[in-house]
Amino acid sequence: MLNVIDLRGRTPSTSELRRALPRGGTDVNAVLPTVAPIVEAVREHGAQAALEYGEKFDRVTPASVRVPAAALAAAVESLDEVVITALQESIARVRKVHREQKPGPHTTTLAEGATVTEVHLPIERVGLYVPGGKAVYPSSVIMNVVPAQEAGCSSLVVASPPQAEHGGWPHPTILAACHLLGVEEVWAVGGAQAVALLAYGDDGAGLEPVDIVTGPGNIFVTAAKRLVQGVVGIDAEAGPSEIAILADGTADPVYLAYDLISQAEHDDLAASVLITDSEELARAVDHEIEARYTVTRNADRVAGALKGRQSGIVLVDDLEQGIAVTDAYAAEHLEIHTANPREVAERIRHAGAIFVGPYSPVPLGDYAAGSNHVLPTSGTARFSSGLSTHTFLREVNLIEYDKVALKEIGPHIIALADAEDLPAHGEAIRARFETLEGGN
Repeated sequence: MLNVIDLRGRTPSTSELRRALPRGGTDVNAVLPTVAPIVEAVREHGAQAALEYGEKFDRVTPASVRVPAAALAAAVESLDEVVITALQESIARVRKVHREQKPGPHTTTLAEGATVTEVHLPIERVGLYVPGGKAVYPSSVIMNVVPAQEAGCSSLVVASPPQAEHGGWPHPTILAACHLLGVEEVWAVGGAQAVALLAYGDDGAGLEPVDIVTGPGNIFVTAAKRLVQGVVGIDAEAGPSEIAILADGTADPVYLAYDLISQAEHDDLAASVLITDSEELARAVDHEIEARYTVTRNADRVAGALKGRQSGIVLVDDLEQGIAVTDAYAAEHLEIHTANPREVAERIRHAGAIFVGPYSPVPLGDYAAGSNHVLPTSGTARFSSGLSTHTFLREVNLIEYDKVALKEIGPHIIALADAEDLPAHGEAIRARFETLEGGN
């Protein structure tokens, strides 16, 4: 069922691997001409434009952009107790991990009376986008809200698409998760128009703009984030979900089949990739996938993802080559199923999150491992990180020199200023120790 790429018998370069490995991706540039007018309309006309686009695309207009507090509370009342308990446990685990991520201040002493202190200040107001298309993602509410709260952000708003079948408000499970987390501001707006409204706000409608927009979404959401970047910060341009599994002959093919199917369930564009040095395991996994995917509720979506060019089986000579291929692929989610999974995991340099051993599957991280599931996709794990408490913090340096310390370093500053032909920089130092004549 899965396409097979055989790399055995050769040592491809990183450049060759980037061309050969399964990769789907989305062309954000292709939709920018469609999204740019939406962003511009919301910038000019605010909430009214956002609501009009919601009616055009989703055939639903909420009674107001802001969801009433009563609707948030009612959503919890309507939720099954089992789901509430699961959400609470997930919140507790994610909160513990993200609370311990927060760094403390650090002071470096360079000389007597010369210090630089790094402090971490929270972004004041954050906008958290939660999609609502083919699935419902209360887990994304948790993964966005908790790190912002633990960073100390003083104000946050969640935006999620309105649903006609739920009275024009976002899905009740989304609203319930917000209420359980203490989120009081939720906007019933989705898509590119939501991102634009978060960035520009609308004073007349009482909608304050944010300083950063985070959270996953479809290609139109991603394009909107690109267009508003600079007006606000963004976390990343998220692509379709992806899983890579690095496995040897000791792996259980049934576990691997289910894990590959589980990520294919997200979207027809989702990527599922197996990297192995065992041809026997590759055949067994492919057989198990073929036998099992048809019984899942989202079989058509799974088939589309698994048969796409973004998914496949990569055969390698040995584990060493497997590690090199895995690093070149730089998966969003990476599972390690080898005889010594922790040792192998510690050698991986490029992955959004690494799931070690047969009892640490990706769905664990999707919901309740404690780690964040908003992760870099499309190979961007080579240079970027997933969402965390750090996303919502800004590092600021406090530079504090006394007179003696400045006088000591002063000649070096003056020399460098003169070398750059910026003499006023040097004079700003000299003026503290000399009497300078006008025009000097």
